[in-house]
Amino acid sequence: MSIEIITPRMALRVIDEGQADQALAYFVRNRDYLEEWEPVRPPEYYTLEHQAHLLLHDQMAMATGQLFRVWMYSLSEPDRIIGSIALSNIVRGAFLSCHLGYRLDAEAHSQGYMTEGLRAVIDYAFGTLKLHRIEANIMPKNKGSLRVVQKLGFYDEGLARQYLKINGQWEDHIHMVLLNDQV
Repeated sequence: MSIEIITPRMALRVIDEGQADQALAYFVRNRDYLEEWEPVRPPEYYTLEHQAHLLLHDQMAMATGQLFRVWMYSLSEPDRIIGSIALSNIVRGAFLSCHLGYRLDAEAHSQGYMTEGLRAVIDYAFGTLKLHRIEANIMPKNKGSLRVVQKLGFYDEGLARQYLKINGQWEDHIHMVLLNDQV
C-alpha cells in the first residue's frame, strides 16, 4: 500500500519493511525520550529484524482495514523519520470509529509538526476513510499532547482509570474524542 500525504512541511508516508532501518533509527534515537509515554520495550524491539516484523504486521492490518499508520518525514530531510501517527482498532458498521496514537521525535517537539500531521490524518480519516469518531486516550500529565488535540477540536469524555500500562505502571488516561458531523 503506497500512500503519501503532503503537508506544508512534511510528507506523511505509509512505509513497509524496506524502511525498517529508518524506523529503527527513529526508535534508537528516541529511546529515552519515548520511555515515559510508551509500554516497556524488550531489547529485541531495538533490532532491525523486529522493526521489519512490526512494519510487515502493519501492512497486513492496513490491508484488512483495521489500521492506518503514516510515518512523518520533514520535507527538508526526506529519509529521516520524525514521528508517526496511527488510526488503530478501526471498526466499521454502525460504529465507524478508531483510536488515535502518535509519537514525535524529541528534536521536533514543540514546533507544530504534530498539529500539522494530525490535521492531515484527521482529514484523511473523515474524508477518505469516512470514519465518524476518533478517540485519543492521553495521560493527564501529558499536557503537550492534550493541548494538541484540544487545539484540533477534541473534547473530554472522561477519565479512564488505569487504562494502559505505560513504562511499567498502570496509568489513567483522559478520553478525548473528535466527531465527524458529515457522516
